[in-house]
Amino acid sequence: MNKLPIFQKEKNINLHFNYHQSADSSITHYGFVFLFLFIFFLLMLRLFQLTIVKGNYYSRLADENRIKELQIEPQRGKIIDRKGLTLVNSLPADTRGNQPRLTSSRLYHEPEAIAPVVGYEQIADVNEMKDDHCIYKLQLGDKIGKKGAEKIYDCDLRGRSGKKMIEIDAKGNYLKTLTIDPPQDGKIIQLALDLELQKKAYQLLDGKKGAVVAIKPNTGEIIVLVSSPSYNAQSFTDGNSQVVGKAIVDEAKPLFNRSTEGTYPPGSVFKIVVAASALEEKAIDEKTEFEDTGQIQAGPITFGNWYFLQYGKTEGMVNITKAIQRSNDIFFYKTGGKLGPEKIKLWAEKFGYGKEFNFGLGASAGLIPSPFWKMETFKDQWYLGDTYNLSIGQGYILVTPLQVTIATAAVANDGYLCDPQLLKAQSSKFKAKSCKKISLSEKNLKIIQEGMKQACSPGGTGWPFFNFGVGEATNSAQFKKIQTACKTGTAESHAESKIPHAWFTVYAPVDRPEIALTVLLEDAGQGSDIAGPIAKEILKSYFERKE
Repeated sequence: MNKLPIFQKEKNINLHFNYHQSADSSITHYGFVFLFLFIFFLLMLRLFQLTIVKGNYYSRLADENRIKELQIEPQRGKIIDRKGLTLVNSLPADTRGNQPRLTSSRLYHEPEAIAPVVGYEQIADVNEMKDDHCIYKLQLGDKIGKKGAEKIYDCDLRGRSGKKMIEIDAKGNYLKTLTIDPPQDGKIIQLALDLELQKKAYQLLDGKKGAVVAIKPNTGEIIVLVSSPSYNAQSFTDGNSQVVGKAIVDEAKPLFNRSTEGTYPPGSVFKIVVAASALEEKAIDEKTEFEDTGQIQAGPITFGNWYFLQYGKTEGMVNITKAIQRSNDIFFYKTGGKLGPEKIKLWAEKFGYGKEFNFGLGASAGLIPSPFWKMETFKDQWYLGDTYNLSIGQGYILVTPLQVTIATAAVANDGYLCDPQLLKAQSSKFKAKSCKKISLSEKNLKIIQEGMKQACSPGGTGWPFFNFGVGEATNSAQFKKIQTACKTGTAESHAESKIPHAWFTVYAPVDRPEIALTVLLEDAGQGSDIAGPIAKEILKSYFERKE
């Protein structure tokens, strides 16, 4: 059989191909191409944004997942006393840690004794951060001085925070330290305070309500400033809520600084001012004498001398020196009557009373009354009896232990009123900057100084300082007598017990004063009996250590 061919060309048939597509097919083709190009463009645009526009941003985010920044608190500046002994210091932050904030710890030495001066620190609140004017600004969680020297010198104590960069893994575990920018520690602050003397005074008060203030007469440097009872500065800084809460509600008011804010009638320590006023205003002179009759009348009211009221005795004719020595009320009643309240007020202000000393710590101005003040306050006139009361530091008058000490120092340093200073004086020219001369003649000043010297000598009211000195009193070869000048005070109290406030103010040595000291105990008794022995022990400690 003949095989047939697989393909056989048909005659007269033309075969050809159509190379032209339909319209729908072309649109679909170009649509896919456009979509591809558009998507490619978006991807390239996103890549450009990620790598070029926001490259640094995302690189930083990646690093932050790998690198962690820790803040290192600076070591807060140390606070030292006048001899270089540490009052407050800080332990440096442990930079080996992996906490968000590497903190230092603040340590207070004798935290109750020094609290009224150094204060404490706590975490800054929103308002303190907003009103921060220091060079190194507060950051969230930073601590700030809240009271005392911690607050006054906060900018200097604060320092500058540092940073620590560490590498961590995906789980946040520490791998290694990359860099450390060390913090800049705060400055050292040297106070005028004498830590040993401060501790001694605080121990002697033994928790009783009272205050002790001692200053350098020639500069106004505060070397002792005790308020009792006190609070624990360490507990407040550490945030011990139990201790802090107890202190806040304590009826004894341990947070109240009695040495600078407490106001009390001064009693007879105010007679120093009345004596200066009377001598300068020529109401009396060194030869003027008044007879001590035991009692004196002012209208229907009888005013007595303390010696007559306690022992039924009088002291005959009394001049200004003896009046200060014996704290004779009759002499000062009559002297005040000749002066009048306006002149007493004038001279009281010259001695720093009625003045709010602005030295950083909270301080009260107290009150020096006058006829105008009484009329404005009570709508009542001023009587002779009011003048008598003012003349012996009673009645409406109110002063602080700090003011009494400054007035005593003004007598000791030959008539200069010195502003209180918290920092240790660094120059012999310090007195010229901090002290102002009172217009008190040298002659009249010597009369007052002699009266105060006699008050601390046999026959005076300051019996604890009779034959005062250091060394063995039984061994004349080892005993060194130190002459003091003082004024006692016993002021009426408004407490239910009616027990008076006890005052004692003193300076020593008489010929070259180094220290002026005031002791106050609230509702405690006679100044010479209660406050005097404490003043003696403080001065004894001061001079024994010096020797």
